[in-house]
Amino acid sequence: MLESLSTRLQDVFKTLRGESRLTEEAVDAALREIRLALLEADVNFRVVKAFIDRVRAKAVGEDVLRSLSPDQQVVRIVRDELLALFGDVTGGLTENARAPRVVLMLGLQGSGKTTTTAKLARWLTQQGKHPMLVSTDVRRPAAIEQLSVLAKQVGVRVHDPEGEMDPVKRAAGALAATKQLGFDTLIVDTAGRLHIDDELMAELDAIAKAVDPTDRLYVADAMTGQDAIRSAGEFNARTGVTGVVLTKLDGDQRGGAALSVVGVVGVPIAFVGVGERPQDFEPFHADRLVSRMLGMGDVLTLIERAEAALDDDTREKLEKKTRLDDFTLEDFADQLKTLKKMGPLEQVLGMIPGMGALKQAANAGAQVDDKQLGRVQAIIGSMTPAERNDHQLLNGSRRKRIARGSGTTVEDVNRLLKQFVEMRKMLKTMSGAGGGRKGQQRMMQMMRGR
Repeated sequence: MLESLSTRLQDVFKTLRGESRLTEEAVDAALREIRLALLEADVNFRVVKAFIDRVRAKAVGEDVLRSLSPDQQVVRIVRDELLALFGDVTGGLTENARAPRVVLMLGLQGSGKTTTTAKLARWLTQQGKHPMLVSTDVRRPAAIEQLSVLAKQVGVRVHDPEGEMDPVKRAAGALAATKQLGFDTLIVDTAGRLHIDDELMAELDAIAKAVDPTDRLYVADAMTGQDAIRSAGEFNARTGVTGVVLTKLDGDQRGGAALSVVGVVGVPIAFVGVGERPQDFEPFHADRLVSRMLGMGDVLTLIERAEAALDDDTREKLEKKTRLDDFTLEDFADQLKTLKKMGPLEQVLGMIPGMGALKQAANAGAQVDDKQLGRVQAIIGSMTPAERNDHQLLNGSRRKRIARGSGTTVEDVNRLLKQFVEMRKMLKTMSGAGGGRKGQQRMMQMMRGR
């Protein structure tokens, strides 16, 4: 997510750390690089100018220039101003909506509305809700069928009255069915166009009058950059938008447009799509995105994904093993399988504080990717049960045998064992920090204090 921008910003901060004393000239040079990085990431130029002016006004103050850690002060200022770009809002749907909640999905053709509709439905079921879907896109070939297929994949119900091809009647009938059958949410997938026109707006207005939506989410393809943001602004002006959903934010070409949404459109980012899988969809958290951009990691999202990938029995077993210092290579192999469920390895690495260097190594050709997980599993699979349960048995001759059996080198085996020992230490630290949310908060405090 915003990989190039993140790398550029972190390089700027490295340069500042190399300064023995921070001067206005050094700050100006750094801000020039930040300005170029933001513009190349397709952040709106007016947003960039206002952002740079605010950062400079704070960064050249005497308190910063004379502080013992001026580079850290500049990082803090940049972080605070990046957060300010998103406003003081929390992602997700509007709070305290009436029942049933009605979500109207808006957007241009090809932005990913139908796929996002299914992803949102899956997310709602994870929150204990019971959504129903309906498609009012009667013009695009197979649009209604596409929603039915996606809904079946995520296990939610679709309202699809046979022979009814009037968009307004389909939406109104779905709302009646939602109330009658006891569903608590209706998500209406509307039609899109290649451009905004009066016919489209008239249809959307008619549907809105029929269902009286509590949420109007504009779905925008982040890869189209400022074009998506301008279209969102036009939709907001003509029909009203409560939040923006940015799809394909895992791409890195023009994702900086996300920083422009609040400033240009005037509404918050509600959700982001970060991959192709149904589960690659999450409420937007500005603080987590900014932390990842600045190389500070995103432990809370990492914990949430881990909790979703682990069932209660497995989580309890793992917690018990870490408390007893009984975490083995067999458990390590099981956790690698869990890691695969959490998303692409590069994405997961970006959530771990201090792993920015490893990600950059991967981008430079070090092949830190999902294939490495298979290599590690091959090494562990070449061990005997006794060796997997007691890594201290692995002397030099055993390591040579394991390397031959797994098609790797002794260096690969040694590297794995070192990573395993470090993971044992980390798990023991997390266990000592306490369980549950309090433990997670303590762990966050520990990491921020580094």
